Amino acid sequence: MTNVKPSVGAIIDELCLARADGEGSITLGVPTDRWTILFVYRGKHCPRCKKYLNKLNVALPQWTGAMDVVVVSADTKEKALADREEFGWEFDLCYGLTEPQMRSLGLYVSDPLSEAETTNRFAEPGTFALRPDGSLMLVDISNGPASRPDLEELLDGMKFNIDNDRPIRGTA
Repeated sequence: MTNVKPSVGAIIDELCLARADGEGSITLGVPTDRWTILFVYRGKHCPRCKKYLNKLNVALPQWTGAMDVVVVSADTKEKALADREEFGWEFDLCYGLTEPQMRSLGLYVSDPLSEAETTNRFAEPGTFALRPDGSLMLVDISNGPASRPDLEELLDGMKFNIDNDRPIRGTA
């Protein structure tokens, strides 16, 4: 096996993610004032990603009331902006996730099936909840577009974890 699972409870490798809106970058793996949820999506070529992110966007006020929301793919800035414009996404949308960054998160990485899909390697979906100190509280990684956490359940669980300062699970 080549993929290494991320270590829950550990501070993630510092990730500097370029914001599609051109307003600088977002750095994860460093102390912040709030919890952060990071959603990694496959990119513009994936209709399942768009469906999932559209649901996230509808519920965004509930999410941002509890934590910062960051969404990233390996797409170019132009592709990310095209999706933002088409769908009206309001979350922090980032682009340009590199293959080393994908692998540092333990994500599955895929080659495109054809140039009609996309032209570069891309990350399969992943969801990462980060404590304010930059440590991983929760990890959900898929090797394909059909498996993702239910957004309503995830938000409810994260609110419970935050409000009750729940310990990190899966470390035994």
